[in-house]
This record gives sequence, structure tokens and C-alpha cells, in this order.
Amino acid sequence: MDEPVQKPEPAPAGAAPRGGIARVFTRHRRAWLIVAGGVAFVLLGSGAVFAGTQTGVTQPAAASVVTTPTPSPTPTVDPARPVPAEATAASQLRTCSVAALAADSRLAEFQAQVVNATTGEVLFDRGGTTSSRTASVMKVLTSAAALNVLGSDYRASTRVVQGAEPGQVVLVGGGDLTLSRLPTGQESFYTGAAHLDDLATQTMVAWAADPANPPISSLVLDSSYFSGPDWDAGWARTELGLGYMPEITALMVDGDRNDPTRSTSARSEDPIMRAGQAFADALGGGVTISQGTAPAGAAPLGVVQSAPVSTLIQQALIVSDNTIAEMLARLVAIEYGAGNSFSALQEGIVGGLAAYGIDTTGMIITDGSGLSPNNAVSPAYLTALFIKVNAREGNLGVLFDGLPVAGGPRGSLSYSDRFAGANSAADGAVFAKTGWIDTGYTLAGIIHAADGTPLTFAIYAIGNVNSNAKIAIDTLTTGFFHCGDNLSNN
Repeated sequence: MDEPVQKPEPAPAGAAPRGGIARVFTRHRRAWLIVAGGVAFVLLGSGAVFAGTQTGVTQPAAASVVTTPTPSPTPTVDPARPVPAEATAASQLRTCSVAALAADSRLAEFQAQVVNATTGEVLFDRGGTTSSRTASVMKVLTSAAALNVLGSDYRASTRVVQGAEPGQVVLVGGGDLTLSRLPTGQESFYTGAAHLDDLATQTMVAWAADPANPPISSLVLDSSYFSGPDWDAGWARTELGLGYMPEITALMVDGDRNDPTRSTSARSEDPIMRAGQAFADALGGGVTISQGTAPAGAAPLGVVQSAPVSTLIQQALIVSDNTIAEMLARLVAIEYGAGNSFSALQEGIVGGLAAYGIDTTGMIITDGSGLSPNNAVSPAYLTALFIKVNAREGNLGVLFDGLPVAGGPRGSLSYSDRFAGANSAADGAVFAKTGWIDTGYTLAGIIHAADGTPLTFAIYAIGNVNSNAKIAIDTLTTGFFHCGDNLSNN
């Protein structure tokens, strides 16, 4: 706020002509001095100065009363004591401190913010406006962008079209990383996933409908909907063998898991070929397999679709599935018009979040899952976004419903090492996304506090951390739960 400008003091009001006063002063110097102070004191207070006021001595005609109008004084402001432009309501004195919990060394390089979701008042802040790595809390941003750009009903399609050569069909990946190679009727890890055998059946029926077609002998795999690289530079390659992340291609089955029914299962070095072989088998085998692109305007032979975005988001959040998060991030970038590679995610996701009206300055997006340590988002952005999630603005109720719940029946906050012991007091009251990479643990979401106040919060424990950071984070979150709107920022 600019300092108020101090106006110059006005000249003394009512000053009489210098000549007339001089004559009076010469004849009656002693009497004038006696009364002048008192007369001036009284008359200045009335807004006019009277020269020649009766003093008990007859005044000459030349000393008649002279009256000069006095302008209203202009108020001035002492710049050392500025006055606010508007009165500000006093904030309540809050006395519930979590300072000791926040000082836990297990939190390492600690950042956090807590906001009253009803009033928007920041109750607690430690580095809340600094953008830092989010770990899997990034999936919240990816989901919010997907709900805005794609919509909750969007489904990714996998198609088969006729190839350029006799006996050739093309399997065209449309970014559905949940497509399953399991037989129809057998659920994979992804509930509601499309099945390759359904697509193969459609293809063979459509192919047989034209008696001029020779037997299918060639299969082309088209994964051009996404462009490379297939692996983000910030990801540890060990994640592939450990089973947490596949290479990101537009054509794959079961998130490229060795075991389609398990969340964590080793991934292959060639997800495109795994999908192609599974489709060739479903066609009955005996076909050659190659990679290429579908001819423009090729005749369609079959199509299957993924579960809707609303379902995909809930699956991605509840168990922190990296595969779906990367699938959604890439589809957002494509639909937004930013491109189809990792480098398009910054524009695509940040642009997709713009509709929520929250400042994205300083935000860095390098992947959709949060596995990269190069992502950077501030706790303050998350607390603001979660206010809208808590209010279920637009489609954001879908995101709320996918959040893990402390002590819940499933999800990453239902595990035995989360909200255990005394922290179980917050069971059922914390709705939040967990995050973990080698250099950080995070938790962000919504707390329905003990006093009934809805709070939004984000906690980052960054740097040299280990699994004990989760306990410190849960303990601090439980502290927020107990304090509610009485949470102190000391």
C-alpha cells in the first residue's frame, strides 16, 4: 500500500493588512501586548481573526475590524502513523499450538499450510508459498486437470482398422493403459477395464463380413498417439523392475504388468509388443507382428473403451496408481492441444488447472504421477484447490470421493502404519492423498476437525527422510484435527 501524501500546512488565516496594524501598534504598544495573545487565542478558534478588538482604550478609525474568510483546514496524515484505508476485522486469538509437533526432526525440510476451508483464513504456515516436490500428491493436480479438460465421462479408445496390405489389420492404441489381456469376465487390477478378446472378436466378425478379405495374416501395432521418450529422465529405472511404473506408450495392456491382477508387479521393457502378442493370440495366432501407423481413413473393424475418467481418477488416487496418472496426464496434454509427450505436460496440466482460478505461478510439472523429483507445487496451491474439492465445485466431487480416508476400508491411508495408536483419533476425519519418493513424504487434503471446522492442509517432509516421516506427518495432521479453528500459527 502506498504511503498517504502529506499536504502542506495552510498559511495563517485572517492576516490583516500590515499598514493598519502598524499604526495601532505604535500608539498602544503596551495595551496591545497585554491583550493580543488572549484575543488571538479566542478568535482563531472561531475561524476568523479580528484586528483592533476593544481593549478598553478608544481605537482610531484606521484600526477598524478587518475580517478575512478562513478556508476549512485540510486534514493531514502523519506518514509515520498511516491509517488503513478500510477497517479490518480483528482475528481471534488462537491458542492451540502444534509447534512441538512441527519441530519433529523426522519432518526434515518441513513445509506446511493449513486453511479454514469456510473462511479461507490461513491458520498455520511454514513455507507454504514455496514450490517443492510433491511426490504422489501430484495425482491430485493431474486428476483436477483431467476433470476440467477431459470431463468425468471421457473414455480412451483402442481401435482396429484395416491395414494397407491384403490380410493386414492395425491395432491402434488410444492411450488406454488399462486395456486388459485377461478374458472377458475376468477382472484385472483395473475394475471395468476393456478386454482385448472383445476387440479381437469384433475384428474377426467385421473381417469375415467381407468375403473378399483373405485370412488375417499380418498385424501392425500403432502406438503413435503418444510420442517418446517413454521414460521420464527423473525416474529411477529400478521402478520398472520393482513394479511401480511402466514405460509410457499409447498401446499396452494391464499397465504392462507381469501379473494383471496385482497393483505392484514387474513391468516389461517392451509394452507395445506385449500388447501386440496378446492381440495376435486372441486372433488365433499365425500372424506376423510389426510396428507402424494406420492408413489415413482406414475402414474400422472394432473398438473398445476404457472406464470413464471418473472411475480412473478414483482408482489412481485410492492406491496411488502411477500408470493411470500418466495416462490421464498425457490425454490432458493432447486434448488441451499442448502435445503428446512428457514435455507437453507443463502446458497441458497447468493450462487445464487454469479454470479453477488459483495462481499457478512457480508450478513445474514434469510428469503426472509425482514420481519425478523435478515437479514443484506449493502447499498453498494445494490448500486452495482442496477448498474447491471440499465444496465439490464442478466435477471436483469425483476427486473428493477418490481420496484415501484415515482408518478407511481401503487405500493408502488404511495401511497399518498410517494413523496408528493415538493418531487413530483422526480416523474417518482425514481425506488426503499420500505421497512418497526417495527424497520426500507428503500428505495433502481435507480434515473435518474435532470442532466441526473443515480444514484444508498440505504437509511436505523433504530431503533426508525415511519411512518414519509418515508417523511424524500423521501425528501433526492429528494435531491439526484436534485444534480445528483454534489452531495457532506460533
